[in-house]
Amino acid sequence: MPRYSIIVPCRNAEDTLPLTLQSLCDQTFTDWEALLVDDGSTDATRLLLDAAATTDPRFRVIAGLGAGPAVARNMAMTVARGEILAFCDADDMWAPEKLARLDVGFADGGIAALYSRIAFFDEGAVRTLSRIPEGPLTVPQLLGENPVCTMSNIAVRTDVFAETGGFDETMVHNEDLEWLIRLVAAGHRTVGVGEVLTFYRTSPTGLSADLASMRRGREAALATARALGYRPARRHEAIHLRYLARRALRVDAPGAEALRFVLAGLRHSPSAYFSCPRRGVLTLAGAIAAPFLPRRLRRFLFAS
Repeated sequence: MPRYSIIVPCRNAEDTLPLTLQSLCDQTFTDWEALLVDDGSTDATRLLLDAAATTDPRFRVIAGLGAGPAVARNMAMTVARGEILAFCDADDMWAPEKLARLDVGFADGGIAALYSRIAFFDEGAVRTLSRIPEGPLTVPQLLGENPVCTMSNIAVRTDVFAETGGFDETMVHNEDLEWLIRLVAAGHRTVGVGEVLTFYRTSPTGLSADLASMRRGREAALATARALGYRPARRHEAIHLRYLARRALRVDAPGAEALRFVLAGLRHSPSAYFSCPRRGVLTLAGAIAAPFLPRRLRRFLFAS
């Protein structure tokens, strides 16, 4: 039985998949299997997956249902053999020492899940790094500026994941946030590792470019939080709306979209919106100047 089962949902990822798979092969900790779920690809993704499985028997290819990443991840979990599940999207990458560093953390039997700092990159260049809070992750932190950010940045004990019931398969956006809320609210200790171990590709055309669906997904996650006794504060909403404004600037949303998110954030809580002064001021300025800024400059300034 491998120590880790790495779950990689893939759909039309031929451009980014080779680097993702190579980052798994480069892991210094070698006791793992990778479950590669081809979720209805129409490009060369399946050929790349089959070639990887032929080259390295630790790769196993699974035919998905084309129903989205939540379904693909749940499907892979049912055949995973590892003690710990680690997730990696087909356009992201891991540092070579990621699994080794996680394994040091999982030596503590009281830890249910681990995540790390993230490097956000675009066109080969790292734009910014995430921060992690001290101590175990809390639901209020998730409701604000979720420090986990992406499923590529989380590993969880297999029995704990099964206990949570997996992902809500009706969700396409923020199904990871909704699951994390249930994980943490149930008392499963989730801790950050203060090193950059995950590299997140910021793409203007990926799932996270669909701002309306992101907002609907967040509402579903908030409904779960409320059902579990957590009500988001106005400051949490202000921080999230600032994030949506930055996304709107980066994905070339209609000119007024970013400004609408900024103004809504300021109405919720000006102090929270400017809790990171540089980010708040840049986002406000960018929303006002969006019609006049070159596309490449917008993408550079608001890469994460």
